[in-house]
Amino acid sequence: MLTNISCYKFAPLDNLKELRQHLLDACRGWGLKGTILLSPEGINVFVSGPRPQIDQLLKLLHSLPGLEDLSPKFSDSDHQPFRRMLVRLKKEIISFGVEGIAPGQQTSPKLAPQQLKQWLDEGKPITLLDTRNDYEVKLGTFRGALIPHIDHFREFPNAVKKLPEKLKGQPIVMFCTGGIRCEKAGPFMEREGFKNVFQLDGGILKYFAECGSAHYEGECFVFDHRVGVDSGLKETGSALCFNCQAPLTEVEQQDERYQPPLACPHCFKTPEEEMAEKIRLRHEALVRVSHPLPGSIPYDNERPFIIPPGLDGKNLLECLCHTFPQIPEEEWISRCEKGRFFNQQKQGLTKDSIVRIGERLTQLFPNITEPSVNVDIRVLFEDEALVILNKPAPLPMHPSGRFNRNTLEYLLDKAFKPSRLRPAHRLDANTTGLVVCGKNRHLAGLLQPQFEKGDVEKTYLARVQGKPHYDSFSCREPISTEPGPAGSRVIDRENGQPAHTEFRVLSYCESDGTTLIEATPLTGRTNQIRVHLWYLGFPVCGDPTYLTGHRLGTTQTLPPEESPLCLHCFKMNFSHPISKERVNFEAPAPDWAQSLKG
Repeated sequence: MLTNISCYKFAPLDNLKELRQHLLDACRGWGLKGTILLSPEGINVFVSGPRPQIDQLLKLLHSLPGLEDLSPKFSDSDHQPFRRMLVRLKKEIISFGVEGIAPGQQTSPKLAPQQLKQWLDEGKPITLLDTRNDYEVKLGTFRGALIPHIDHFREFPNAVKKLPEKLKGQPIVMFCTGGIRCEKAGPFMEREGFKNVFQLDGGILKYFAECGSAHYEGECFVFDHRVGVDSGLKETGSALCFNCQAPLTEVEQQDERYQPPLACPHCFKTPEEEMAEKIRLRHEALVRVSHPLPGSIPYDNERPFIIPPGLDGKNLLECLCHTFPQIPEEEWISRCEKGRFFNQQKQGLTKDSIVRIGERLTQLFPNITEPSVNVDIRVLFEDEALVILNKPAPLPMHPSGRFNRNTLEYLLDKAFKPSRLRPAHRLDANTTGLVVCGKNRHLAGLLQPQFEKGDVEKTYLARVQGKPHYDSFSCREPISTEPGPAGSRVIDRENGQPAHTEFRVLSYCESDGTTLIEATPLTGRTNQIRVHLWYLGFPVCGDPTYLTGHRLGTTQTLPPEESPLCLHCFKMNFSHPISKERVNFEAPAPDWAQSLKG
C-alpha cells in the first residue's frame, strides 16, 4: 500500500534552483514519485510512496522557512499513481495570469468542511461556485453548484466577469480539488466587487475526508493515474482518454466508441467527421498562406533555365533569342545590360558570354509584384495518398510568366508543409474544377500515367455562345503542338496531334443565346475543349483567347474582376494509386452553370 500526499503553501521561497536539486535528489533517493512545483510564491506537492519515506519528505519540507505548518492531505492506493519524480520551477504554483493577486499576503476567509455541510443541511441560501475545469466537473461536483465552464484556470477571471451582478452581495462558497485555486480566485473576486466570498478549506478532498459524500454527486477528478477518487478517497474505475485526455466513467468505458488509445466517446469521429475536420484545418491553413497574396509583396524572383542541345558554345544573346523567340532581341539586350543574368557561381553574364550545353543559368526579376488571383481553393477530399481540390479561377497551377508565388503549387507547398503535394495533371489558369494531387512525388507519379494514357474519365461543364444543332456531337480535329499568341493552339490537320472530344447539350438559354454543354475529352491535348468548341463555332463564354469569328485574343490569365471563363472540370473517375479501386469525384457546379442546369 502506498501513501499519496497533496499539499500547497503560499510562502516566499528563494534559492529555488538549489532547493529544486535538493528535493529531487532526496525524493529519488527515497524512491518517491510525483510532482513538486516551486515558485517564488510557494510550493505545490503531489507525491506518492511508502509511508516512512513520505514522512521523511514532510520532515524535510517542514524544515524549510515558511513551510513549517505545511499541512498535507493523505490518501492510499495499491499502485503507484505517478510515472516518475519531477521537481519543477514555475512562475506561479497555480497558473492564473493576473497581476497583483498574492495569496501569501491576503486571501478570502476559509470555510471548514463541517461548516459548509451544516450550511447545506440547513438550506442556507449560498451559491456554490466550482472553480475547476469542465473536464474535472464532468466526474462530479456539489449538487446545484454554479459551473463557470472553463477549460483552464486562466479563463476563470473572464468567467467571473460574466457572473450575474446580483451575486456580488450574496454569500459565495468557492471550491476546487484541494483548495489552491480558490486561494487566488477569492482575492480576484473580491477585487471585482464580490462582498461575501468564502473558500472551502482543503477543497473537495478534505470535504470527503471529513464529511463523506453529503451534498456531493459523483467522484473527484485528481491529477494522477488514479483519475478519480470517491468520497472515501479510494480510487474509482474512471479512466483518462489517451487521445483527448477526457476523464471517462466506467459506463463510458463500455461505449463502443471507446477505442484506447485512439478515441473515446468524447473525441471519437466517424470517417465523415474526421474528413470534415481535416478539411476544415486545411482551409484554415490555405487562408493563412494566401492572405495577403504572397505575390503582392515585392520580392526578387530568380528564374532558372538550362542551355538546351544545339547551343553549346553560342553567346548568351543567341541562346536567349533562340530559346525564347516570342521576346524581341532588343528586350534581351536591355536585360543583359541591366545585369540580370548569372551562372551557377553567381557570376554576372553579358550578352557576349559563351554558354555551354546543360549549363544552368538564372535570370533575375528584381522587386516584382504579381497580378491578383482567386485563392478560394477548396479541399474536397483527402486520404493517405490523395488530395482532391476544387481550383478557383483565375489561378495558375504552376509558376510561369508573370506568376510565381500567386500559383496553386506555391500555396499548396506552404499550406501542406512538410508534405509536398504534386498535381497529377493540369488545368488552365482560367479553368475551375477538379485537381487531383498525390501526397508526394511518388504517388503523383503513380497517377500521372492514367492521365497520359486516357484511363481517367473526365467530364467538363462549358457554357458556350450559340446553340448547337444536335443534342450530342463530337470533334476529332487534330490540334497543333506549338503555341501561338497567348499560348494558343489551333486546328492543324497536317502536323497536329490527334484529338477527340464528345459533347452533350444540357440546356439552352433563350435570353442570351448561350448553351450549357457537357464535354468529355477522350484525349488530353492543350486547350482541347476550348479549341474544338471554337473551331465548331461555339466559343466558351468568357474565353480571352478563343474569340468569336475564329479570332485569337492576346490575353492568357484573366484578372479576378473580369467575367470568368465558363469552363469547369466537373467529374473525374480513375484508379486509386494504392487500393487500385476506381474512385469518383465531383466538384460543385459554378454559378454560371447552376443558372443553366436543367
